[in-house]
Amino acid sequence: MAAEQLGGIRSVDIDPDGVFKYVLIRVRPAGGPGPARDIVRGHAWAEYHADIYDKTAAEMEKQGYDCECLGGGRISHQSKEKKIHVYGYSVGFGRAKHSVSTKILKDEYPDYAVTWADEGY
Repeated sequence: MAAEQLGGIRSVDIDPDGVFKYVLIRVRPAGGPGPARDIVRGHAWAEYHADIYDKTAAEMEKQGYDCECLGGGRISHQSKEKKIHVYGYSVGFGRAKHSVSTKILKDEYPDYAVTWADEGY
C-alpha cells in the first residue's frame, strides 16, 4: 500500500525554463523505514536550496510522508532546445548525486538531452 501511495507523488517539479536551484529529496511514508522514492524539485523563486526543501517537506508532511534532503545543485532548463543540464552543489545540503537526479529527469523528459557535471555552482 505504501509503495502504491509513493507512486502518486510527482517525480519532478521544476520550472519550465531558466537556471535555478534544485534539491533531491527522499520521500517515504511517515513513521518508519518502509519504501522510499527520490524526487527532484527546482524553482527560480528560491533564494536558498532550503526554501525549496522546506516548502516540499511541508506539503509532503500534510500528505503523511517524511522527507530527507539528499543534496542540491542547479538546473539549466532550456525547453525550446529540449535540454536540461544538472550541476553544482548546495552550500547547506551538499552536492546531490547528479547521476540520480539526471535519471529521474530523463524519465520525466524522455525526448530531452539531459546531462550533468560536478563542476560549477
